[in-house]
Amino acid sequence: MTIRGAVDVSVDAMIEDLRTLVEVESPSRDLAALTESAKTVAAVIERRLGGRAALLASDAGPHVHWSAGGDPRVLILGHHDTVFPLGTLGRRPFKVENGHATGPGVFDMLGGLVQAVHGLAALDDRSGVEILVTADEEVGSGSSRALIEERARACGAVLVFEGAADGGALKTGRKGCGPFEVSVTGRASHAGLEPEAGINALVEAAHQVLDIAALGRPGIGTTVTPTVASAGTLDNVVPAQATVVVDVRVESPEEKERVESAFAALTPHLEGAEITVRGSVGRPPMPESAAAGLFAMAQRLLPGVEAKAVGGGSDGNFTAAIGVPTLDGLGAVGGGAHADHEYVVVDAMPERAHLVTGLVRAIRDAAAQR
Repeated sequence: MTIRGAVDVSVDAMIEDLRTLVEVESPSRDLAALTESAKTVAAVIERRLGGRAALLASDAGPHVHWSAGGDPRVLILGHHDTVFPLGTLGRRPFKVENGHATGPGVFDMLGGLVQAVHGLAALDDRSGVEILVTADEEVGSGSSRALIEERARACGAVLVFEGAADGGALKTGRKGCGPFEVSVTGRASHAGLEPEAGINALVEAAHQVLDIAALGRPGIGTTVTPTVASAGTLDNVVPAQATVVVDVRVESPEEKERVESAFAALTPHLEGAEITVRGSVGRPPMPESAAAGLFAMAQRLLPGVEAKAVGGGSDGNFTAAIGVPTLDGLGAVGGGAHADHEYVVVDAMPERAHLVTGLVRAIRDAAAQR
């Protein structure tokens, strides 16, 4: 069985729903905006699939959960928060032009949500399917991780609707990732009258940046990248405070432990300086083994589809790390995640929707044979 040539989903209907979702802005941590977004996501799900989509309150905003009933077999996983601040829509409104749909959040990941819903709508029998759309994926999934893991364990298979990799490839592996913040405390003094009386937090931070950058091991996939730094108050004051933010990505649990231990062991270079470290590799690595069975199903349905391991993290990291089969990158074909040129290839939407239909059927059939 393949899905080539499937035509029984409406592109116009998918574009209508995509427009509806994009035009309700949903920046992470904006609880009012996320509440409106969650209501809109729930309404789209209910209109296309029937039943009731529940809004689950959290400190990060409402998560949306829908279940078709029956024994849980498949979890459709996504998020409705985006990285774009309120007002982006006014500058970059939703539009469809030259085969691309554009607007804030179309690729990451509202297009994927639309494809998932329409793919499920093509099923006569949706029993065993759940949808979970979280409100905080872009900021670490702190309020949703336990819920994601709970529903993943209950269902036994997870399909993640983050945007596809380059060329439409599915994502079968992801690095573990997380931010660290290194705070330096020194002592202020007059930079002209008695600089020696101070402890220069900026100089100490410079030493720490070099030590931190040296923790990377690109040859085995570990990147440790200082990304943001701040220090000082006035040009004639020895700075008493400095902060360095670091992005960490690892491919293995062993590297996660090594890097976290190295951050915990950072020590000052300047006498009297103090260092405080916060953070961790909060998203564990997603091993390619977690996707093997589901990707084989996808290959049978969509011959020629490729697999890629990528550096970015998603909520699929959590489900794969607890041993639940997880396939990612099932969302929109396009590009420009988190950028102004973000886009979705409209002609690819029906095929990806039908991949959802086929995968759900295959997963349920496999579960029935066990």
